[in-house]
Amino acid sequence: MVDLRTTWLGLELASPVVMGAGPLSTDADAVARAVDAGAGAFVMPSLFEVPSTSAPRHAHDDADPIDAPSAEFRDQTAPYLRQVERFRKRFSVPIVASLSASSPETWAAMAALLARAGASAIELNLYEVASSAERTAAIVEAGQLEAARAVVESVTLPVSAKLGMFYTSVPAFAAALQQAGVVGVSVFTRFYQPDINLQTLNVDRTLRLSTSAELPPRLHALATLVTPSSSSSPPLWLACTGGVHTGEDVCKAILSGAHVVQTVSAVLQHGPERIRGILDELTDVMARSALTSVAEARGRLSLARVRDPDVWTRLNYVRQLAGWEPPVSG
Repeated sequence: MVDLRTTWLGLELASPVVMGAGPLSTDADAVARAVDAGAGAFVMPSLFEVPSTSAPRHAHDDADPIDAPSAEFRDQTAPYLRQVERFRKRFSVPIVASLSASSPETWAAMAALLARAGASAIELNLYEVASSAERTAAIVEAGQLEAARAVVESVTLPVSAKLGMFYTSVPAFAAALQQAGVVGVSVFTRFYQPDINLQTLNVDRTLRLSTSAELPPRLHALATLVTPSSSSSPPLWLACTGGVHTGEDVCKAILSGAHVVQTVSAVLQHGPERIRGILDELTDVMARSALTSVAEARGRLSLARVRDPDVWTRLNYVRQLAGWEPPVSG
């Protein structure tokens, strides 16, 4: 019998599959179906600070100016807090509230409100795309660390950070977050970047769901973030988000170091009941691999087990390039 129980952010979960932040994680009925299907927890969509109407305009904004009234930018704080309160009364699984603000003061104030409403943990959505050459990587990271410290000081809940994949050194930034008091990291947020519609010569904001092909960069990041047993630092709680669609995907993430995975696209495509199928597949693949528990499997393929991770990673890159073979014809 495979034991799927896990711990994440200090919270005991019945399974490692978490319903991630998405359109369905504010729908009480959808959340109930996910929990019934075995979801260990769920993450609510981000509560966004209202953008400034003084933001600079760009040429492609003419058809949709940023300072025009729009539903997606209205202040949703009060409805969001009421939803957290309702969820806390209805569900026994952990509720992770997600937050994305633009100033340390707002980050801290909103986090305190979420804690009082009944959230089990706070996830900082550090989504930021630098569009000016003046905003260097050092400036961006310093601002995010300042926000993280402000949130940690304002609540007693566990605080995790959801990262993008474009940091120069994900391990170094994760370590800096940990020094600021953050106890967990989720990798990676999906950057919903617009495309270009060549027929209208305008921005195409079509939302494209993930596939399992997006998983490998996350597996590598997880493998670099597992704390070696020889380290004096406490381990980070690790979550994999993006590209998780099957039980095999979950098993790969766990072997790389994840305590949990967050799935959104699979739920949107197949409904919350897909979580039961993922867990059944996970149980099967772990049993076939003679893995008896999530705790036993976690991190078995992480770089914490490698003597020199930098050398191993570069050699692996070279060997993978050298191993390419042309497809067999006919």
